[in-house]
Amino acid sequence: MIPLFLALAVLAPAIPATEGVRAAEPAKPQADMPQEAGAKLSGEAARVADWIAASRDNGALPYIIVDKKAAVLSLYDASGKSLGHAPVLIGVAVGDEASPGIGSKNLAEIGPAEKTTPAGRFLAKFGLAAGRQKVLWVDYATSVALHPIPKGAPKRERRRERMLSPTGDDNRITFGCINLPIAFYGKNVSPLFRKKGGYVYVLPDTKPLEAVFPRLRVQAAMNGGGV
Repeated sequence: MIPLFLALAVLAPAIPATEGVRAAEPAKPQADMPQEAGAKLSGEAARVADWIAASRDNGALPYIIVDKKAAVLSLYDASGKSLGHAPVLIGVAVGDEASPGIGSKNLAEIGPAEKTTPAGRFLAKFGLAAGRQKVLWVDYATSVALHPIPKGAPKRERRRERMLSPTGDDNRITFGCINLPIAFYGKNVSPLFRKKGGYVYVLPDTKPLEAVFPRLRVQAAMNGGGV
């Protein structure tokens, strides 16, 4: 979660800063992050991926699917070609909605239950946070961005260890932002999204998939399935 009141921006007059820090973690600590973690998509992620590819919902832009339950990010180019997978860290709280006004709150004012990574389809673009750090804004209105583990993240949070763990059970630690390995971010995501941005599809924790992505119903009908 990146509080709105702290921001410097290229997308708007004011853009919030990253979660209590101002710079990305150096490449070395995350250089050994597996880039094929979760390469086998979950059933829900595969269904969303198939729908996007079939409907061209992404238009002519690259896209990312974030599976919160598995704590895995999947990257695709504009044609729908898979470019790899990476582990992610997400919001502490289970939930699919952002609290009203969350983007304008000070980090200290955000309660544990408000630290959610909202589900949905977002048009993501790069912008500058405080300290002139460039991040990929997923949902500007609620101050959710995609970026590497912040350099100033408290050691007690063990973010790197959580990201490296074999399961996604301990990957809920952020204020709502999506953290990913710096190597994958720099070599794969940034070049692809730098010019025009792209779409980020965040799968839900508790909501039905069709409630978050209603167009899946159309795809199911076209395939002869029910809703």
